[in-house]
Amino acid sequence: MSAVNKTKFNPAVFFLTEIPGKEDVHLWISIPFCLVYVTSIVGNSLILFAIKTDPSLHEPMYILLSMLAVTDLGLSITTIPTILGIYLFNSREISLNACFTQMFFIHFLAKIESAMLLMMAFDRFIAICNPLRYASILTLPRLAKMGSVFVLRGVAVTLPFPLLLKRFQYCRANVLSHSYCLHQDVMKLACADITVNNIYGLFVTLITVWLDSLLIFLSYVMILNAVLSITSHMECLRALNTCVSHLCAVLVFYMPEFSLTLIHRFWKSSSPLLQILLSYIYLLGPPL
Repeated sequence: MSAVNKTKFNPAVFFLTEIPGKEDVHLWISIPFCLVYVTSIVGNSLILFAIKTDPSLHEPMYILLSMLAVTDLGLSITTIPTILGIYLFNSREISLNACFTQMFFIHFLAKIESAMLLMMAFDRFIAICNPLRYASILTLPRLAKMGSVFVLRGVAVTLPFPLLLKRFQYCRANVLSHSYCLHQDVMKLACADITVNNIYGLFVTLITVWLDSLLIFLSYVMILNAVLSITSHMECLRALNTCVSHLCAVLVFYMPEFSLTLIHRFWKSSSPLLQILLSYIYLLGPPL
């Protein structure tokens, strides 16, 4: 009887969720995911190859781009295989340890992605607002130190997620809301008080994603102020043009992230389809 109870309260696996009501077209749904996977892997690999082989690209802006490409490769490799497993092989099961490992890397890489976007905003700020000191401020050793600090921050804030969840017993339906493991999704299945997890998750979001996005916003306020002071209309447009691709990447990453966070915490009655689609955009959009 004790063994039965232990199995009941500590399920060996979680079950991942596909797009609801589309079980009969899984093969067709898998095609765009395969294209996204191949495009993300090949595209980011080509970026890394080009930057590594061309000495003229060994500059701060391109070094930051290569760091972003490595992060995006990690996100693709971490998430898309389980998604394809669902739609190609109907493989919805994932063990607890595999789920917690995937959860760590997803949250860790998302924090690194946010940090890289912040560093790129800082790069654009220095290039436009203080161009004469650009080379002396953004040296390669300084970029390496900044990157190391953000990696350590990512590990420090993400490691408690699986550790906090491992102490729980899971007595509710062990079906997750997404095609991969997220902290805010797994903790809802625990048959225990998850107040600490809720508070810590909100704290981590505030000091990473929300803080980074605020600093990016302030950077662009100062960039816009500097650009508007330029008398030449052509020079003004040229300066703004260097920020367009970065701004697009910021919007693609942060908008779904903020939407998912608000839905998970304050709009729990929202449509499961909306949550699933936003989760796909959140993790597959930036690498693509």
